[in-house]
Amino acid sequence: MTETTTLGADFAQALATKDFDRVAALFATPVDFRGLTPRRFWEAGSPEEVVADVLRTWFEDSDEIEALEKLETDSFADRERVAYRFRVRNPEGLFLIEQQAYLSGSGGRIEWMRVLCSGFRPIEEER
Repeated sequence: MTETTTLGADFAQALATKDFDRVAALFATPVDFRGLTPRRFWEAGSPEEVVADVLRTWFEDSDEIEALEKLETDSFADRERVAYRFRVRNPEGLFLIEQQAYLSGSGGRIEWMRVLCSGFRPIEEER
């Protein structure tokens, strides 16, 4: 597994536990970050902006990430792809969220990242 492949998995695992300090530590300064959710386009240029302005908005304090249900990584050319699915519970119910990200980095830090998010998709409680 290459360093880049490790970066994507590390990002997904840190985000799954809402370890925002670890997430911030995975990004270089500056970083070229862009994200797309069902209703909005997001941009950030520093690790602090990625965490405070984007990820903490996507996953609020009331959003409990119960499980990292799926994690896939792959690399091609000069990019890595990481896909992950979270099961999230909040006051509105139970949801699945899937994200696809493409990234590149060096020195153990993500320098460029694009994330596409499915949004919060409601699911039934398991019986």
